[in-house]
Amino acid sequence: MKEKVPVREALLYERFDGRVRCDLCAHRCSIAPGERGICGVRENRGGDLYSLNYGKVSSEAVDPVEKKPLYHFHPGTRVMSFGTVGCNFRCGFCQNYRVSTAGPEDLPLRDRSPVEGVKMAEERGCSGVAYTYNEPVVWMEHALEGCREAEDRDLYTVFVTNGFFTPESVALVAPHLDAANVDVKAMDEDFYRKVTSSRLEPVLNSCEELYERGVHLELTYLVVPTKNDSEESLAKFADWVRDSLGPEVPVHFSRFHPAHLIRDLPNTPVETLEEAHSIAKESGLHYVYVGNVPGHEYEDTYCPGCGSKIINRSGFAVDVQHVDDGKCAECGREVDVVY
Repeated sequence: MKEKVPVREALLYERFDGRVRCDLCAHRCSIAPGERGICGVRENRGGDLYSLNYGKVSSEAVDPVEKKPLYHFHPGTRVMSFGTVGCNFRCGFCQNYRVSTAGPEDLPLRDRSPVEGVKMAEERGCSGVAYTYNEPVVWMEHALEGCREAEDRDLYTVFVTNGFFTPESVALVAPHLDAANVDVKAMDEDFYRKVTSSRLEPVLNSCEELYERGVHLELTYLVVPTKNDSEESLAKFADWVRDSLGPEVPVHFSRFHPAHLIRDLPNTPVETLEEAHSIAKESGLHYVYVGNVPGHEYEDTYCPGCGSKIINRSGFAVDVQHVDDGKCAECGREVDVVY
């Protein structure tokens, strides 16, 4: 029988008279003995903080990197993807709520060490490893070890994240992280408080810090009808990307489908996503996409210089066109894609 992976002492915490303060995410939970943080997977045991989901896998699959979604990072490659349980958000529309709301005792989990996961990526012909499906920051002990192992084996590393890091956790993982897709769920603190039980400002700060540290960054904005889809909200988001990150950062406006606790809203109209695309392009963003609408023309990548199509996408099938040595073959402009 395969030996179970033991729990690990957590990273980034401080002790205070029997309580501990977790400094991994921006909640900075103060946790009493025997209790867990908001994420449900970090527990105070006798004044020490332990990660309960280290080596515990709920989901694993070989995915196209475009599924993360990452459209400008090693297009056409496959990435070995892993998830566990737990999350530091409480999103009413969570698509993966069965794992994000679960604790380590609630689901049958595979025992899989970070090193084993990276070896699986090699064996299955993947170019990288991604930590996704639930929030990777609450799995940092496992994910960081996996990133370091992947780095040693010349595989790229990816987080799909809500971005609710602390500066300390960004500094810890960024040297070993090649790319991240961050879900920016709205540009409104009230939305974050009511819908996700968190805050917006740490997410924006983390995006800026990841980008400054050289992590390839793409952003996803799930457009939820009546919640974050006003022209004002979409323009505020696009202007922040342009001014705080740069116009070359890819943005994905993704279609909402009713899920979890929010089932009384319709799917996002395609026209609303197209309006978001138009607003972002008018703001000056170079690469803007429509997501969860298979076959839409705004899945493709166009040269910001001359408008030539340079990457054609059909579902997750990718055809790189009109690119010569990292430049548009039509006009010679450099293309902001990591190959």
